[in-house]
Amino acid sequence: MRVLKMTGLALATGLMLASCDQGNTVETRDAQEVANGEGMAYTVDTQASQVTWTGYKPAGKHYGTIAIKDGELNVDGNNITGGRFVMDLTALEIEDLRGDEENYQKLYGHLQSPDFFDTENHPEAVFEVTGVEPFTSSDDIQDEEEYETDNTPKSSSEQAIDNPTHWISGNLTMRGNTKNIKFPARVNINDGSVTAKAGFNIDRTQWKVAYGDESSVTDKAKDSFIYNTVNVGFELNAN
Repeated sequence: MRVLKMTGLALATGLMLASCDQGNTVETRDAQEVANGEGMAYTVDTQASQVTWTGYKPAGKHYGTIAIKDGELNVDGNNITGGRFVMDLTALEIEDLRGDEENYQKLYGHLQSPDFFDTENHPEAVFEVTGVEPFTSSDDIQDEEEYETDNTPKSSSEQAIDNPTHWISGNLTMRGNTKNIKFPARVNINDGSVTAKAGFNIDRTQWKVAYGDESSVTDKAKDSFIYNTVNVGFELNAN
């Protein structure tokens, strides 16, 4: 299953890099050259920024947040020319369960294990900007087909934020694997601050997070697999 054909993890705004040769559609592809950050460096406010996630299976879903450990955006005039932020996977939180519940501890431990993020060896995930281009009224967010259940993942168009201003492209590294993702984001640069917000989907198996994936769904009961699609959202504030 392809990671959405749309727009990706936001953190940037108006720079038009000549290397940005992707069409205006959400997608995942091989890693690209990281943008040269020119201009002023803005530090990400980790207390006012976060990443959200939602994972699905036919029997239900789980959702929560991932803390942003550090990061910065490079701004030249009204353009974002580069950026990088680091997520602490060990600080992942599950919001649909109480922290004192046994099920919380079981799920947290499973997500930290080699079945998922393997945080003993790969405690962080990193996103690095490779390109930014304007979002226009004619641009499309295309949806992928999903196996229908009571808990089908939100589609790319449902997950996308309202009124995006830019397409952000960047390399996302998890479990030692790097893929380039592209998604729509709403970015604002004003009075010494930058805000960026985005919502998009990724196919977790592209990063070898493949426990309970759909590849062998025909060999098992339909209610025992985990959807490959994960809804991702993020909100960044930098000063």
